[in-house]
Amino acid sequence: MALKRNGIEGPIAESQAVIMKRASSILKEVFGYDSFRPFQREVIDNVLSRRDTLAVLPTGAGKSLCYQIPALVFEKLSVVVSPLIALMNDQVQQLRAAGVPAVMLNSSLSPQEYQRNIDALQKGDARILYVAPETLLSPRVTDLLASLPLDLLTIDEAHCISDWGHDFRPEYRQIAAVRRRFPRAVCLALTATATERVRHDILTALGLDEAAQFVAGFDRPNLFIEVLPKQNALTQTLRFLEERRDQAGIIYCFSRRQVDDLAAALVQKGFSARPYHAGLGDAERAANQEAFLRDDIQIIVATIAFGMGINKPNVRFVIHYDLPKSIEGYYQEIGRAGRDGLPSHCLLLYSYGDVAKLRHFIDQKEEDERLVALEHLDALVRFAEQHAGCRRIPLLRYFGEEPTSTRCDRCDNCTSPTATLVDMTENAQKLLSCVKRTGERFGAGHVIDVLRGSKNEKVLRNRHQDLSTYGIGTNLTAIQWNHVARQLVRHGYLVQEGEFRTLRLSDLAIRSLRERAPITLEAMPQGEAPVRRSPSTLASGMDETLFGLLRQRRKELADAAGIPPYIVFSDRTLVEMASALPQSDEELLSISGVGQVKLERYGEEFLGVIRDYVKGR
Repeated sequence: MALKRNGIEGPIAESQAVIMKRASSILKEVFGYDSFRPFQREVIDNVLSRRDTLAVLPTGAGKSLCYQIPALVFEKLSVVVSPLIALMNDQVQQLRAAGVPAVMLNSSLSPQEYQRNIDALQKGDARILYVAPETLLSPRVTDLLASLPLDLLTIDEAHCISDWGHDFRPEYRQIAAVRRRFPRAVCLALTATATERVRHDILTALGLDEAAQFVAGFDRPNLFIEVLPKQNALTQTLRFLEERRDQAGIIYCFSRRQVDDLAAALVQKGFSARPYHAGLGDAERAANQEAFLRDDIQIIVATIAFGMGINKPNVRFVIHYDLPKSIEGYYQEIGRAGRDGLPSHCLLLYSYGDVAKLRHFIDQKEEDERLVALEHLDALVRFAEQHAGCRRIPLLRYFGEEPTSTRCDRCDNCTSPTATLVDMTENAQKLLSCVKRTGERFGAGHVIDVLRGSKNEKVLRNRHQDLSTYGIGTNLTAIQWNHVARQLVRHGYLVQEGEFRTLRLSDLAIRSLRERAPITLEAMPQGEAPVRRSPSTLASGMDETLFGLLRQRRKELADAAGIPPYIVFSDRTLVEMASALPQSDEELLSISGVGQVKLERYGEEFLGVIRDYVKGR
């Protein structure tokens, strides 16, 4: 027997097979998907069996459905703890568009909206409540929840619990006390980025001693990963953007000033861009984010304050204009690209100067916090400085996953043409000799300063102007010397060590200097390193003109409803429409992302565009 509530059935003493059949029906009828993605079924099955669960699924793997579907199967309320207001608003809008009654409680609501949502909860008119952690901890909300039957407590972005996580939030630690007040509710912790140490922290902090763990692969195969030496960052960025004028993307910068300067420079060059950082007024920041979500602008230039939980599926690129602080942060930020599964490009501009800048800020921290931050940064530097071999290998191994292949063909290293080796003996010997003369105690930047005859304070303080290698390297620019240094590391002549990436000579270098053996390295790049072209985002057989018409209609409908376009349909759904050319309701329902409610709400609008286009061809 089953009850109906708000048109969605719930179980009474049903078998697990029957319950999972209902979950599959909800997947299709409400959300418009024919089948579960990897690990979704297992996580949902575990939650519906009322077993506490920790799920680590990559961004874009459909984590939200892991609690949304159980929430529609369970009879009682489901609560989702979410760290950002933007994320809550986004999820509530998407659920309501699919016909699911959902509400949120946070500081962004007016008193009237707040009370209206509380009334909906008390009347049983909402199936899912999104709440900020600080709101959850308030006596008013804990007392409210104590008066309501609760089936599921979901902790989204659960890595925020761990001080080893890249985005630690102290208030997340207090969620465990709230959870103890609802022992009958099953608990689901979700995150996209968690090393084994962070997973242990999550389980311990929440008291999930017997929780099942589901850790999916961390690879995002649709993301092309590229690291370029930062030479002229603005020029490199402009060249990258010129090929992508019709695409949405995020550019991350280290400082607020850099964000403002770069956004202004892009606007001056004719790009549709706005800044986002904590120094902007609340209204301006919210307006800029909303413009990006609604496709009114193409580019958001931001500090890391932007993007956590933003579910804009059609972000086609992420540029790190400056170095992120950790691999977790990097992985989280590139995860904002390609959430619809279509090919997207992730570009990191890397320089020793950025490393030094981050180390300076880390040095201001307390000792324990400083050591954690240094460990995170060193792992990222090793990833960025890997000039041979697939970039996915160190990235995946960092999260405890052993790669299944030595080549991905979706990163710069795997797709680089075989390098041309040239005789670089003279310049290599100059640099190796300078490393030795300076005592093998400095990084590449200082060694290059000595070679080029710099009179900066560090050179003079160490009396390195008196060395025989001082000033013998004016034949090359600093960028070219950096290329030589990287090649000497890559080919085993130099070893980078320690907190400050100091250089020392390897046994191979010592032998080469002693025997005056020739040294061949990759040829010096001519001009700035080229940015690679993004893979095509178009599906085979898709009609590009029709795709553009469908996007235009989607934008009109979204603007009229006051919602972001992707809440109507994702790019992936429009790609399928422009490939399959559905002509009826039944055919449109077979498109991924088209559920019953969206068919009724938008079906005729999109079928009309497709029919008119097919007639006019």
